[in-house]
Amino acid sequence: MYDFIIIGGGILGMSTAMQLIRAYPDHKMLVVEKEQALARHQSGHNSGVIHAGVYYKPGSLKARFCLEGNRATKAFCDEHGIRYEARGKLLVATSDLEMQRMQALWERTKANGLERYWLNADELREREPNITGVGAIFVPSSGIVDFAEVTRAMAREFERLGGEIRLSTQVTRIEERPHEVVVKTRQDELTTHYLVSCAGLMADRIVRMLGKDPGFTICPFRGEYYALPEKHNRIVNHLIYPIPDPGMPFLGVHLTPMINGSVTVGPNAVLALKREGYRKIDISLPDMARMFLYPGVLKALSANMRPGMAELRNTLSKKRYLAEVRKYCPSLTVDDLGPYPAGVRAQAVSRDGRLIEDFLFVNSRRTVNVCNAPSPAATSALPIGAHIVAKVKEQVEG
Repeated sequence: MYDFIIIGGGILGMSTAMQLIRAYPDHKMLVVEKEQALARHQSGHNSGVIHAGVYYKPGSLKARFCLEGNRATKAFCDEHGIRYEARGKLLVATSDLEMQRMQALWERTKANGLERYWLNADELREREPNITGVGAIFVPSSGIVDFAEVTRAMAREFERLGGEIRLSTQVTRIEERPHEVVVKTRQDELTTHYLVSCAGLMADRIVRMLGKDPGFTICPFRGEYYALPEKHNRIVNHLIYPIPDPGMPFLGVHLTPMINGSVTVGPNAVLALKREGYRKIDISLPDMARMFLYPGVLKALSANMRPGMAELRNTLSKKRYLAEVRKYCPSLTVDDLGPYPAGVRAQAVSRDGRLIEDFLFVNSRRTVNVCNAPSPAATSALPIGAHIVAKVKEQVEG
């Protein structure tokens, strides 16, 4: 019998487990992860950006947790000897229309409490000789790190404090009873007083196992990246982002220096036809049926038809993809776009067809379930974990 079981060995699961065992050091805790290693999905397939909190609605959980998480992630890395770099982010405008949109971002960054600087074209060129734009916002707190390494450090801390981690352990059924929760896996049956799920791409399925209607379904969006050749490792000094179109649900293609010294281009965002569909050829008929039969999915696709088709054209044509980044980095050529692993983002879609923007939790008497945690969830992992621990404390002590 466990006191707490945490489902999911990504950065949210391990952040929660680490903070939960600190709060309840004498309790028996277990993390179960279906893969053979930690951080195999969103936590290990991302751009490695420590976000500052530029885009998020003031007052939202995303805005608050991202600001807190930026500082907390750097402090955790300092404590555990994990390398990171505070490169800073440049949001680059390439037209008069984008300058107007940049003004709105300027106001939002102020509302979100960020240090930021307005750069004219000459100041931009001085910072980034290879970037072309009519202006930019510089946000110095953005950084880069390997979030899989951060996840593994959290796991080591959890185990050091007495926690247990089981890999290759897939949950197949959950039953919440008045005084316990029964978790059935492919190997055995486990019981616990309380359950936390941080299941990412499988978040809605965990809630359904609990016998609850989550009110949303997870749509997987594949983010495709390219890597620049080694000769371009110093093509930029900062993280370079376009000014996003407010009519588009995602942020656009950006240039990101990685912590290993390379530079990536991307991501785009295309609907994946499999929950864990990292390749274009990955297709699951059961996943497709569940997705397209959900009432909100077709509504969401219809509402976002224009940007969706643009993203699809970019995934089918490397030249179109390149055109997105050449708007602000015109020296790149098609030959510069080399292969790089894709990621898959778990995006919650409501029954009425909304792409759910903020972090979302669905809880019961003995469970806390993270149901929507796209970017900046990795940056926000420590405050999200603290939030979950507070909810668990309410259940245990309430």
